[in-house]
Amino acid sequence: MKVALSLSRREMIAMRLADGQNVVAASLAVEFDVSEDAIRRDLRLLAAEGQCRRVYGGALPIKEPAQPLSMRLEQDVDEKHRIARAAARTIEEGELVFLDSGSTNVALVDYLPTDRQIAVATNSIDVAFAVKVKAAHPLILVGGLVDYAIGGSVDAAAASFLENTIVDRSFVGGCSVSADYGIRVHDFGEAQFKRALIKSSRTSVVMATSGKFREHAPYRIGGAGDIDDLVIDETLVSSEGDALERAGYRIIRAD
Repeated sequence: MKVALSLSRREMIAMRLADGQNVVAASLAVEFDVSEDAIRRDLRLLAAEGQCRRVYGGALPIKEPAQPLSMRLEQDVDEKHRIARAAARTIEEGELVFLDSGSTNVALVDYLPTDRQIAVATNSIDVAFAVKVKAAHPLILVGGLVDYAIGGSVDAAAASFLENTIVDRSFVGGCSVSADYGIRVHDFGEAQFKRALIKSSRTSVVMATSGKFREHAPYRIGGAGDIDDLVIDETLVSSEGDALERAGYRIIRAD
C-alpha cells in the first residue's frame, strides 16, 4: 500500500515538473503528509530518470532547449507581420526606439515609419541587419556577447548601455504571456536585461503572438503595471483578451 501511495505521489510531483513548475521539498512534505526525507527520495529518483534537476530545498523542471531565432523567424509569419504593423503605428516623431531581440521585432523593421525622424537601437544582430538593409534610420548596435538562441546580447556589456540612456519607446520581447503571471522568458540573464530595458524606457510595448499564451517560461520581466501597450492579434480568442484587460493591460488588437 505504501509503495502504491509513494508511486502516486511521485507521479503527481512529476506532472508538476513536466508542467514547468518548481517544487519545494518542505511544501510537498506538508501537502502529502510525509517526511522531507521521503520527498527528497522522490526527487532523487525523478532526477535519475531525467525528469528534474535537483537544487537545494527542492527541484527544477528540465529546461527544454530554446529554439534559435533563425527557426522562430519562419514561424507564424503572417501573424507576426499583422502585430508588427499595428505596433509600428505607435511610434512618434523624434523617438529613440529600442528593438529588443525577437522574431516579431525583426518583422517590425518592415513597418518603421518613413515619414518620421527616429533613431533605432537594438541588441539583436538580426534586427540590426534588417534595419541596415531595409531602413534609412540612424542605428545604434548595443554590443556584448551574442547568445545565438536569444539572437542578441543580454550580458552586462549590453545592460551598461541602458544605464545612461533614456529610451523613448522600447519593443520588449517575451516568450510567454499570461493575465495571471505576466510577461516571462526562459533565460534568467535575459529577464534581467529586459527588466532594465523597461526601467530605462518612457514607453514599453510587448507584441505577443497567440502561441505565447500557451508557452510556459519561469522568469518574469513585468506585468500590467510595467508594460504600456500589449499588442495581440485579432485571432486570439476574446476570453484571453478580456482576461488581459481585466488584469490591467492596455490592449492593441492587430487587424
